[in-house]
Amino acid sequence: MFLNCHSYHSLRYGTIPLDDLIRQAADCRVTAMALTDINTVTGIYDFIKGCEASGIKPLVGIEFRCRHRLRYIGLAQNAVGLAQMNRFLTEHNFEKKPLPQTAPFFSDVFIIYPLENAPDELGHNQYIGIRPDQLSKLVISQWRKRRADMVILQPVVFRTKREYNLHRILRAVDLNELLSKLGPDDCCSKSDVMIPEAQLTALYNDYPEIIHNTRHIIERCNFQYDFESPKNKKYYTKNKKGDIALLTTLAEEGLVWRYGRHNDQAKARVEKELKVINDLEFSGYFLITWDIIRYSNSRGFLHIGRGSGANSIIAYCLGITDICPLELDLYFERFLNENRKSPPDFDIDWSWKERDVILKYIFDRYGYENVAFCGTNVEFKYRSIFREVGKVFGLPKEELDQLAKNPMKFHQTNSIVKLVQEYGMMLEKYPNMRSMHSCGILISEEPLTNYTPLEMPPKGFPIVLFDMHTAEDIGFEKFDILSQRGIGHIDDTVKLIEKNRGLRINIRDTRLSKNEASANKYLAEGRTIGCFYIESPAMRGLLRRLKCDNYKTLVAASSIIRPGVAQSGMMKEYIFRHNNPSKFEYFHPVFEQQLGETYGIMVYQEDVIKIALHYGGLSAADGDILRRAMSGKGRSKAALEKVKDDFFKSCGTKGHPLALSQEIYRQIESFAGYSFCKAHSASYAVESYQSLYLKVHYPIEFMVAVINNQGGFYRTEIYIHEARMAGAAIHNPCVNKSGYETVLYGNDIYLGFMHLLNIDSKLSQFIALERNRNGDFLSLEDFINRVPMGIENIKTLIFIGAFRFTGKTKNQLLVLVSLLLNNYKPENRSLMLLQEPAKEFKLPVLERSIFEDAFDEIELLSFPISCTVFDLLQTRHRGDVLVKDLLLYHKRQVRMLAYLISTKQVPTKKGNMYFGTWIDHQGAYFDTAHFPDSLIKYPFQGGGCYLLLGTVEIDYHFPTITILKMAKMPFIPDPRYGDSDKRFTTQNQIKQDVSSTERQPYPQEHEINLPRHKMKS
Repeated sequence: MFLNCHSYHSLRYGTIPLDDLIRQAADCRVTAMALTDINTVTGIYDFIKGCEASGIKPLVGIEFRCRHRLRYIGLAQNAVGLAQMNRFLTEHNFEKKPLPQTAPFFSDVFIIYPLENAPDELGHNQYIGIRPDQLSKLVISQWRKRRADMVILQPVVFRTKREYNLHRILRAVDLNELLSKLGPDDCCSKSDVMIPEAQLTALYNDYPEIIHNTRHIIERCNFQYDFESPKNKKYYTKNKKGDIALLTTLAEEGLVWRYGRHNDQAKARVEKELKVINDLEFSGYFLITWDIIRYSNSRGFLHIGRGSGANSIIAYCLGITDICPLELDLYFERFLNENRKSPPDFDIDWSWKERDVILKYIFDRYGYENVAFCGTNVEFKYRSIFREVGKVFGLPKEELDQLAKNPMKFHQTNSIVKLVQEYGMMLEKYPNMRSMHSCGILISEEPLTNYTPLEMPPKGFPIVLFDMHTAEDIGFEKFDILSQRGIGHIDDTVKLIEKNRGLRINIRDTRLSKNEASANKYLAEGRTIGCFYIESPAMRGLLRRLKCDNYKTLVAASSIIRPGVAQSGMMKEYIFRHNNPSKFEYFHPVFEQQLGETYGIMVYQEDVIKIALHYGGLSAADGDILRRAMSGKGRSKAALEKVKDDFFKSCGTKGHPLALSQEIYRQIESFAGYSFCKAHSASYAVESYQSLYLKVHYPIEFMVAVINNQGGFYRTEIYIHEARMAGAAIHNPCVNKSGYETVLYGNDIYLGFMHLLNIDSKLSQFIALERNRNGDFLSLEDFINRVPMGIENIKTLIFIGAFRFTGKTKNQLLVLVSLLLNNYKPENRSLMLLQEPAKEFKLPVLERSIFEDAFDEIELLSFPISCTVFDLLQTRHRGDVLVKDLLLYHKRQVRMLAYLISTKQVPTKKGNMYFGTWIDHQGAYFDTAHFPDSLIKYPFQGGGCYLLLGTVEIDYHFPTITILKMAKMPFIPDPRYGDSDKRFTTQNQIKQDVSSTERQPYPQEHEINLPRHKMKS
């Protein structure tokens, strides 16, 4: 009898989570109800499953609202009806036009108008909904004579008085209004709650025709959904036979390309995979992915195929991935097996500059009706909750900032703040708005509007109104079309090398870069700044601790750096065993047999599955449940608990010691959501090697590419430092040399205008465009005539030295620009065939020091170019020890002077500690640890140079300094400001890279107590 129920997917309106709504309906003995969230079907598929499990008949529909006002409610009689509503709503979403006052004709949809919005004439399958509190109106003849067209309308929006208050807060947030200014029409009625079904029906006993109409709708609405069958596009050709024939041909051609004609092992693996792919009817999935890659290659784009797809030799032979599964013993069953009902997804990366071209091809090739991005629910998060809720209570910005930035224990304790906290915490995990999944694309066999309305966000590609989990539940597997700057680094470096040196590097041929001797040397020394995935301080430290000098060790390192491996203690144990292979015993013979390559340590998702199967004796199906939990895709806690029970039961049957089984399962649990599959790690390692190879052999080109792709882990300044250390000459932007991006001439790097903090990007791009079109600028006057730029922007270019080719000093140019632009008329700015000679001005000679230039650069770039930061210090002291000597100072105190690169805050049981990364005055990097007690007395004070006192600790070849004291060193007074108070403010613009992690503190070694000796069965 409930034809109009809302869950919290009625964004900023409904207050009831879907499971709670179904549970409440069961408690009220509801036999049938409809989910009609506002302008969406986000929750209907979970709703159908939940209702069927609770013995409730599910009806699905949409409440159509326009500008926050209810127009009508649509209930689907069947799949055709849902598709009709979806297409109708999609059209209005795309065209941004308001919904009509009356519903269009739907052949398979029941339409219910609220009494206050009922049209004079009703169409086919259209009714008027009357609420219990409106029954008194039936005495009026206007409505009495229309009782035959009426149904019961009891909306459900909230459960309790507290939730009604939450509903009002959500409405105020949505309307950006104060709570006190909400009108009666802005919120639902206070009676919009669920009551026992018998009680609701009894209210209408005097109107049997209304009850009859309601039951008629319930009986006729029989929307059913097949959750089992795949919904992805089935065939690339016309049928299954054509697909497997084409896939076989492509695989055989690729087999020769990758392995030659006489590799029996590879040939057998190809035949085995083709059989499974054909049996499961996944040929089309592989071929569509191959088609996308084929188009990418035709455009000369570089891509990286990664994830579990790299377990497939077919993917390798088709060029989708560059990982040889035979080399790393990757088993295909991890990617695809006969028990799997839905295809896995390929993860494919492109440069961030090229991804939109690939997306356009996919949408054009497979049709905008059949292709869309997955949606995602953006939830209310801690900071946004307190800002949003505090705002509707009328708190000023200053208080909102305090609430958002500080933990609740530090909030004020007045009554308003308590209300903000109370209702704010209720909103945690509630969906706030819909958005686009960052990379997941669905390619459907049928039009996507058969399943959902579509929305068109500003990006210009449609999205479905459900997330990736729902997509998988209802039979879709997404194609992950990703972008990353690391590929841009590689791709642009190759292009720069060809332009700058005339050399063509085939970086796609991984035999060139993988395990290359020079690259391995850099890898073992942690000299990897700028390289994809391996440049962070933590990763560089790990590489040095492992003396990582080969591909397979790098593959392992790429996974053990992940939080799950570190949390379980297995990262530390792996480092110990790698460095001390004779000082441990395997937990159990199974670990030596299955995990010998990683010293008996579970490093990859596959390792978890191997141990579950071979040690625990679990079934393959249970192993797959564990795999999904490890990758963060498992949604059923109950299923995982059953696997856990089965694991211990089976271990007991096998006679394993309980203590060992408990320790092994602890390690398994700690992986959840944070471990890589081996193929994914291998894919990352290949890309890391490609970056590293280019950095080692073509460091200047590589760093320019990194800079132009807007860096990686660090700020631009650090990559400029790397380029300088590699022998490049760094030049400030110049109007006759620079582009919007940084450019390279031989070993001379001219910074791009994009790095100037005060210059508009369109103007920056216009400068290079105009120069390329009409030749170099001849003078400041010539520039002013040709570039439509105001005096302040020109002064910025003068201060950065962009007109130094004129031979005039900055001071002379500043005087000149003022003289030229005082009476300048912009309409006269045009390039004439015979330019009138500029009037010559006699300019005073005002000398400037290199330090003035450096402070100009700090102001405009945030770092100096004309000299180093060390040259700007008041002190001439450079510390007692240099980085190159640290290995000689184990357990000894050292004093160093260093420039701060980055800080990372991490939690410990005693409070937050920090790790710092620095360079000494010779440009070498080192790392520090700052414990909470030290930070209280000697905190970080922003970017700049510090004098450090600490104790050197050498951990497996890698030195760090535990800081006891530190002090920030002052710069010389800024000579541009004379005796002004501003003399010491410019240095505050020096930056540092700051990061933090919100994880739980890692357990200490004694708390984990990983066994290093065999435990007997």
